[in-house]
Amino acid sequence: MAKHKYTNDLIHETSPYLLQHAHNPVHWKPWNEETLALAKKENKLLIISIGYSSCHWCHVMEHESFEDEEVAKIMNEHFISIKVDREERPDIDQVYMNAVQLMTGRGGWPLNCIALPDGRPIWGGTYFQKENWKNALTQLAKLYSETPEKAISYAENLTNGVQSSDVIVKNNNPINFKLEDLNLAVDNWEPYFDVKLGGRKGAPKFPMPNNYQFLLRYAIQSNNKSVLNYVNTSLTNMAYGGINDQIGGGFARYSTDEKWHIPHFEKMLYDNGQLVSLYAEAYQATKNELYKNTVYKTLEFVERELTNKDGSFYSSLDADSNNSEGKLEEGAFYSWTKEELKEILKNEFELFSEYYNVTNYGYWEHNTYVLIRTLDNETFAKKHKLSVSDLEKKVQRWQKVLLKRRALKNRPRLDDKSLTSWNALMLKGYIDAYKAFNNPHFLDVAIKNATFLYTKQLQENGNLNHSFKNGKSTINGYLEDYATVIDAFISLYEVTLNDVWLDTAKRLTDYSFDHFFNQENHMFYFTSDEDPVLITRKVEIDDNVIPASNSIMANNLFKLSHYYSNTYYLKVSTQMLNNVKEKTLKYASGYSNWLQLMCNFVGDYYEIAISGEKAIEKLPSIYKNYIPNKLVAGSTKKSNIPLMEGRFSTSETLIYVCVNGACKLPETIIDKALKQVKVNF
Repeated sequence: MAKHKYTNDLIHETSPYLLQHAHNPVHWKPWNEETLALAKKENKLLIISIGYSSCHWCHVMEHESFEDEEVAKIMNEHFISIKVDREERPDIDQVYMNAVQLMTGRGGWPLNCIALPDGRPIWGGTYFQKENWKNALTQLAKLYSETPEKAISYAENLTNGVQSSDVIVKNNNPINFKLEDLNLAVDNWEPYFDVKLGGRKGAPKFPMPNNYQFLLRYAIQSNNKSVLNYVNTSLTNMAYGGINDQIGGGFARYSTDEKWHIPHFEKMLYDNGQLVSLYAEAYQATKNELYKNTVYKTLEFVERELTNKDGSFYSSLDADSNNSEGKLEEGAFYSWTKEELKEILKNEFELFSEYYNVTNYGYWEHNTYVLIRTLDNETFAKKHKLSVSDLEKKVQRWQKVLLKRRALKNRPRLDDKSLTSWNALMLKGYIDAYKAFNNPHFLDVAIKNATFLYTKQLQENGNLNHSFKNGKSTINGYLEDYATVIDAFISLYEVTLNDVWLDTAKRLTDYSFDHFFNQENHMFYFTSDEDPVLITRKVEIDDNVIPASNSIMANNLFKLSHYYSNTYYLKVSTQMLNNVKEKTLKYASGYSNWLQLMCNFVGDYYEIAISGEKAIEKLPSIYKNYIPNKLVAGSTKKSNIPLMEGRFSTSETLIYVCVNGACKLPETIIDKALKQVKVNF
């Protein structure tokens, strides 16, 4: 067993990110009451350093500064140094990210914040080069030692800024959501569309799945061809790009350039879960085979590299891995030299290199290439006088051969903790894939994961835990855990018609009201009232790469109000949307999941209820269609869910289509029932 020169308190943690720093010479400590008490006792400033295990620049700063004995000496002498895994503790990350953004105008990871012993921040930033870090720490230690009143004054001002930055005031204006609102939101957004390459103009480019889920829905419901073209351009170029691993499937976190080519190579579970949902929905709407293939390849990757045998999903794969010389290098696992491709593919290299642009277009750096497509299979096959099926067989063979060869390389590190919220996003992805493609394997995986969440993360007193590792469930859950699990369980009910999932979603919703809800403004706090208090209690409303926990919750309440005929849920959902309405119209890309909810109010919203022995058999005929303005309820026996009451018949399976509680006559044939559904606004 290797002997380490240094070992600090992080050695007792389970987070892979914290364990990566357990042998630094810095006396790192985890965030807990004991550490905070020690800072107060010794009257030392806190260094709060936040990152995650697959973060490239976190590794760079660790190597340059935190492994350096000279830097460690300054940190150990004058500060109490706390390492935080942002994925385990998003509550801490939100507070100090907000502080750094107020100070510097930008944020990112690694996030490094200096705070008073009581946790109030005074200074911070993201990545620092070694000399800059040393100078900053020396000056801050001197400031606190010689003029502590200045540090306290900085902290008071900054803390006031953090506390007031996301105060949500209840909007008492009359509630009225209309098509003109949606049109205005999209009109304000359109100047930022990159209509040629997809995504937002410029670089870097993030996939932002929820942006396209809303825009796809808006385009189809309002019959807007130009927006639909933009969505298809974005989805096609993302699928063709280096951001999508062309050999093994799965998406990296973002593209550093505007053509979706060179990614920041880490692969995150939350991106892949949401992108599966997006591409599955886009397939339902367009029947584009590229979208189907993208879903299948992404799920192959998830099963191969991010799935535990207990049905849970791991968090991420690192951007970095050791190259052939044993040096840690970003993207080493995913890039290829022309020479190795020629040696592997032999006489097929020329065709391969044209298909995947092993040319100036696909060149990266240091004589390496990142594979990227530019042509659809039909065009490419025609150009080379091949049939499409022959080309597809060749592509599959190339992928298989290169995947086998890549397996011999040094693999990126795996972050093997399972986070409840991210698992729920991947669970939803599997359910959406099942809805689109009716592949029973996808449903099997979904049920196994939902069972993991239900049996391991849902606790006896009704709360969810946030993290799971090595058989241990830990950390009281955040609103994002409740919101995403409720959403996924509603969806799982829609395909299984098993009341357990819907009833559990309702129980978790009621628990959220008890422990997260703010009665004054009708929004939900990010942290439970049972959690230790930080310098402020944050409210998350901006839809980012993952939608805001409040927007997911507002959408959940809308659906549950229909299932349970619960007018209070509907009232809260409507008020939440009204609270952010002005923001949604001005900055739609940051509120796209709220706009999904607005769509529900603008057009008709359908309840499709199926009751009878053959109810489950009828479901695939519904889900093969793109109908964003509906929910599905059903039962093969008598059900206690209010929406299903009095609808069961032993003699036949009936399909009811209702809007706002008003139902047409039931049908026995799905296609006839669906004629009652109008997708357009």
